[in-house]
Parts: sequence; structure tokens; C-alpha cells
Amino acid sequence: MNGEHNPEQKKISRHGKGFLNPRIVKSTTFYIITTCIILSVIICILAIWDFANKDVLWRTVATFSVIAMGSALFALINHIFASKD
Repeated sequence: MNGEHNPEQKKISRHGKGFLNPRIVKSTTFYIITTCIILSVIICILAIWDFANKDVLWRTVATFSVIAMGSALFALINHIFASKD
């Protein structure tokens, strides 16, 4: 028994929790949210210095907020529907 490998145990141990690979989902979500925050800060700075219209500022911040919340919600849903195996 000590030297034998059980393929079923290896398969379970390599399988992550989540409908999709949680590591990929988390890293993708992190990069999406980080990009949204950085671009929102840049647009805010441009609006403060009057290089961007205030209307563009609010539309950009709202758009990036929706994208960031959507990706975070997707990661949460992926975790909720994790396989119980």
C-alpha cells in the first residue's frame, strides 16, 4: 500500500474547487479589477486637470465600476458553484 499510487486520489487532489479553474478565475479577476482601478484613477486625474470632460469622467468610472463588480461577482459565483467532490 505504501508504494502504490491511487489515481483516484491524485485526480481529486489536483482538482480545484469551482466550476472553472479558480486560480485562473482569481488571477483574471484581479487583473481586470486592477486595470479598471488604474484607468479610473488616470481619467480622474485628467478630469481634475481639465484634460477630460466631466461627463467622460463619470461615464468611465461607472463603466469600470460595472466591469469590476461583474468580474468579482463572476469569481464569487464560480466559488459558490464549486464541486463538492
